[in-house]
Amino acid sequence: MTRTSRTARAGQYAALLCYLVFLAFPFLWLLSTAFKPARELGSLHPTWLPEHPTTDNFRQAFEEQPLLRAAANSLTAALCAAVIAVGVATPLAYVMARHRGRLSRAATGWVVVSQAFPFVLVIIPLFLVLKNLRLINSLGGLVLVYVVWSLPFALWMLAGYVRAVPRELEEAAAVDGAGKARILLSVTAPLLAPGIVATALFAFITAWNEFFFALVLLKTPEKQTLPVVLTHFLGAEGAADLGPLAAAAFLATLPSLVVFALIQRRITGGLMSGAVKH
Repeated sequence: MTRTSRTARAGQYAALLCYLVFLAFPFLWLLSTAFKPARELGSLHPTWLPEHPTTDNFRQAFEEQPLLRAAANSLTAALCAAVIAVGVATPLAYVMARHRGRLSRAATGWVVVSQAFPFVLVIIPLFLVLKNLRLINSLGGLVLVYVVWSLPFALWMLAGYVRAVPRELEEAAAVDGAGKARILLSVTAPLLAPGIVATALFAFITAWNEFFFALVLLKTPEKQTLPVVLTHFLGAEGAADLGPLAAAAFLATLPSLVVFALIQRRITGGLMSGAVKH
């Protein structure tokens, strides 16, 4: 390895390290704040790490707000939205990828255009539609919104995975006498597993972190999701109860991190590894 290539490699690692620090800093600062006592939070000279760590912020957060109930609501909405979105998007993505035509191009255009609409632009007609369906202030209506909102990107994402599966594998199975349904279930679906998992993770995290739709559509405190409940730590004049807020926000980020840690090997394992081995 030449000196120039070593310098370039070192520069790449340095840039990657800076990027990781940039990504990790907000989470680490949130974690530090969650364990700081009130005296340190009000100090004019804040420290990187808590000098006298305490768990009082976590206890106070659970005492002030129904975090467990809100987390259960968020988990229900996120899981249902992820499962339904992936179940609907998978066959549609296969059709888009394998049968290229006007319908496929129109669907692709819809995917691109739908991502350009801001939340504020669609919230009024969406509210009126859900009101007519009597789905306002219900988790079912919120799940429906999450599915529709995440479906375009999930469709586009899965279509890319389908295109990466060689047609030769399906053609070989057809020569062996396998029917269309058997080919989809036994040949194509296993190779799409990393894409399905990645898409489900995207839909889950999107629904888990979503705030605006939940704020507008859910009025009863018993049905509010975790991002909405976190705003209750803010006072009437915008003053934040910083310690309990940081503790609650830290707990709210854990499910996404745990889910990603459990399935990250599945995502990065490679779409075609199984096909190559066999």
